[in-house]
Amino acid sequence: MPHTIHSRRRFIRIVPAFGAFVLPGFAALAQDLGGAPRERVWPAPRARGGPMDDPFPSHHPAIVKEMVSVSHGNVARVRELLQQHPELAKASWDWGFGDWETALGAASHVGNRTIAELLIERGAPPTHFSAAMLGQLDVLKTFVAATPGLQRMRGPHGLTLMVHARKGGAPAAPVVAYLESLGGADQPYRDEPLTSEERTSIVGRYTFGDRPRDSFVVAAQNNQLTIARVGAVERTLFHQGELAFHAAGGPGTTIRFERDETRIVALTVHDPDPVVRARRSN
Repeated sequence: MPHTIHSRRRFIRIVPAFGAFVLPGFAALAQDLGGAPRERVWPAPRARGGPMDDPFPSHHPAIVKEMVSVSHGNVARVRELLQQHPELAKASWDWGFGDWETALGAASHVGNRTIAELLIERGAPPTHFSAAMLGQLDVLKTFVAATPGLQRMRGPHGLTLMVHARKGGAPAAPVVAYLESLGGADQPYRDEPLTSEERTSIVGRYTFGDRPRDSFVVAAQNNQLTIARVGAVERTLFHQGELAFHAAGGPGTTIRFERDETRIVALTVHDPDPVVRARRSN
């Protein structure tokens, strides 16, 4: 029987992250740039005229998640959602493990200038990430002067400030040169090597409850491990040593695999306290 750990921290939903152009394991979500996300953890919002749903008067989570998702590339749907709910310009979604992304953050890390400028026009607070992508060198310099070392801060999904600048293309070339002069703006995640045998031994399904989605699937793609709760798109894992990992965008959460002699038998999620333990089921 699976063993679940309860703590003061609520167990975080594990859902997709975007970033296929930099991080392996996210290619599936890139297919959704032209429309609404294909996977929804939350039920759809109520039909117009129907009974009020539980999140009211907050925006329904499905709408928030969709807004952030389509802000990667679907300008028509962004405009439609902003017409229906203007405050969604400031929408933010946790893709899992504390990997928060705003609608503007989504547009910024893929280099979608049209959507980024639209969101800022509609009230999205500009950031140093949007400034880097938009080629706003003086604005970025002001950010850095106010917070020395800011260039090392990561954006959604762990993407670096340099990634945002490079996605800005030719207009952001001066920003790229400036960040190169600062140093530290494009540091990769730590990812200790694993042998092929170690990767193979970790791949499998891990169950922590009796409901249909109460399990994780760990898979390997291009020699990179990924993890997903059943029904969600996989998240890339980064090895910190001794079979402890964190997911992209969530370095504060640790996923540890337990070994019984030569076999991996369970994983635990720590946030940073133990949150859940899932036993291997295949």
